[in-house]
Amino acid sequence: MYCEECKQRPATVHLTQMYNGKKVETHLCEACAAQKGAFMFDVANNFSIPNLLGSLFGSNFNLPDVKAQLPVGICPNCGMSLNDIRNTGRLGCSECYTAFEKELDPTLRRVHGNSEHVGKVPARGGEKVMVKKKIETLKQQLQQAVAAEDYEKAAEIRDTIKDIEKKLG
Repeated sequence: MYCEECKQRPATVHLTQMYNGKKVETHLCEACAAQKGAFMFDVANNFSIPNLLGSLFGSNFNLPDVKAQLPVGICPNCGMSLNDIRNTGRLGCSECYTAFEKELDPTLRRVHGNSEHVGKVPARGGEKVMVKKKIETLKQQLQQAVAAEDYEKAAEIRDTIKDIEKKLG
């Protein structure tokens, strides 16, 4: 397949974009793609995941109306600025998530589909983790039932917790 732009070189860059629910595919050679600005990263210049993520974070800030609203803050824990995060694609510490929550949230949602980490249960030993989590949930429900003075429900939940704890050992 040849480049749709120059029709001379082989197409090595394949872009798929969605516009109003319709899929639009473009097949370009590396040179034409670079001219059109299709690269978010340059393979020749040491492609890395941080560079890719930096370009994704940076894409939000290329819009003029968003650029004017950017705070000039830094993370109180590590001293990393939002500009540093955009350039490197890396956060300085866990506190950066809190310090730049409003700015990072849209990008995290776009990249991961969610901005909250929910984790995974390990294949081995995962049963115990799930049981402990269920016990924690039941204990919270027990506290709520006691606070609502629903003592019959609280007794049922208490008995369920005891049964589960016996099985757990």
